[in-house]
Amino acid sequence: MKLLIVVSLVAISISVIANRQKTLDGLKRGLMMFLKLLPTLINVLILVSIFLYLVPNDKLVLWMGESSGVEGYIIAGITGSLSLIPGFIAFPLASVLIKSGVSYPVLAMFITTLLMVGIFTLPIEKQYFGWRVSLLRNGLSLVGAVICALIIGLFY
Repeated sequence: MKLLIVVSLVAISISVIANRQKTLDGLKRGLMMFLKLLPTLINVLILVSIFLYLVPNDKLVLWMGESSGVEGYIIAGITGSLSLIPGFIAFPLASVLIKSGVSYPVLAMFITTLLMVGIFTLPIEKQYFGWRVSLLRNGLSLVGAVICALIIGLFY
């Protein structure tokens, strides 16, 4: 983390030297984007915190831990496919889940389906691409999520 801060400060310094006004404009835009995303981030973190408080760690590990087997992958796949969580929130959530005892392969299934498979967004996608393409894309994404999870399982 310290390295990231140092690299960022060096890059900003170089940018200020190159063009002060563009750098200030970029920093203002970035701050405004952050402030727009902040309410969503806080709401999702609150919901995740409530969920993690209500669901005991032993249940979470039972459902999605190392010994959860195929059921863990299915639970993760369904949960990820039904969730409407943006990627910038999914990765901090992944960290919390890992610390709670969720296995890496199951987490890979959850994150991959979360980002690639959209059950609730399927009707909107159908309007632009049609049922055939939308179902094909979601089906192939689900297969890809299973493959990712299995490959992660080989390493962890």
